[in-house]
Amino acid sequence: MSEKRDYYEVLGVGKTASADEIKKAYRKKAMEFHPDKNPGDKAAEEKFKEANEAYEVLSDADKKSRYDQYGHAGVDPSAGGYGGGGFSGGGGFGGFEDIFGDIFSAFGGGGGFSGGSSRGRSRSNRGSDMKISINLTFREAVFGVEKKIKIKRNESCSTCGGTGAEKGSTAKTCDQCGGSGQVYVRQQTPFGTVQQVQTCDKCHGEGKIIDKPCATCHGKGVELKERTINIKIPAGVDDGQMLPLRGEGNAGPNNGSKGDLYVYMNVKEDLLFKRNGDDVYYEVPITYAQAAMGDGLVVPTIDGRIKLKIPEGTQNGKVFRLKGKGIPNVNGRGRGDLFITIKVEVPRKLNREQRHALEEFAKVTGADAHPEGKRFWSRVETEEKENSPKKDA
Repeated sequence: MSEKRDYYEVLGVGKTASADEIKKAYRKKAMEFHPDKNPGDKAAEEKFKEANEAYEVLSDADKKSRYDQYGHAGVDPSAGGYGGGGFSGGGGFGGFEDIFGDIFSAFGGGGGFSGGSSRGRSRSNRGSDMKISINLTFREAVFGVEKKIKIKRNESCSTCGGTGAEKGSTAKTCDQCGGSGQVYVRQQTPFGTVQQVQTCDKCHGEGKIIDKPCATCHGKGVELKERTINIKIPAGVDDGQMLPLRGEGNAGPNNGSKGDLYVYMNVKEDLLFKRNGDDVYYEVPITYAQAAMGDGLVVPTIDGRIKLKIPEGTQNGKVFRLKGKGIPNVNGRGRGDLFITIKVEVPRKLNREQRHALEEFAKVTGADAHPEGKRFWSRVETEEKENSPKKDA
């Protein structure tokens, strides 16, 4: 199976494109490769499906955010990526009624673009998604944690059971749309007669009319309730990442399906460890004597303290890499590394005894003990000779 193309490339737009620009680009691609315009052309059909899939992701703010952060893994459930969730399918047409109604009815009014009455009602009845932010410490994000939070969301009405009708009464089928929630409107266009599907204005797409609405929910079928939910934060999440909880959003009206809850992470910075992806960084100060003679240091890691050997002659800025001592990958792909940078501290104030010791050290070592310095001044002298003014013979 070939690798999927970048969705922005498919539609021919940049990553900073606005929602209108994305929609406009999709209309152009869909019109060009529409199956009714290219009968029997398998290549065009595949490009049409590809554009359809790209638009379904990029036209949805949450899916687009996951795609921008994780790529295809963020929106493809089969990839097992952290973003999860995914789009509803490569060849499907859910969520495109506005575009298909405007454009593709010109190719005959059919082709599966009207959406179907049952799907139209289920989409309108689906509850809205919710977004919340959760605060985590550095270590909670690294190792994972369970959090209990309180949220207010729409749930099925306890009085009417979500029907929206008063007890003892029932909703009746809308006589205008016949219960489909949609009506067909014919219009004359430059392409000919166009049949468009519109939401029924009498029942507002519900397919039924409630004469005696429930006193608790006023016919909506939902009421606002406060709930405490348990959230399992996986190990390795990072600041700004999002965890989708399916079916934990608002309940839809008239026993509609529930939306999703998107949990965004606010991770507090650690006083010592600095994070970059799954890797961890920090500096450790050592004395000049430790750097020159070597030492064994007990240093911190996110798992606890370990002993680090400092070799004799360690230079300032030396970086030690400890493999597998970083942060667990949120998708379960091992752990990052820990990078420790050595910072040799030069004393700012010396007492008499310390100064005397260093003077003796300087006398003993001499210039030969510093080969880098000797090479540096040798290069300086060579450069000065080569660039000095030459006297005329």
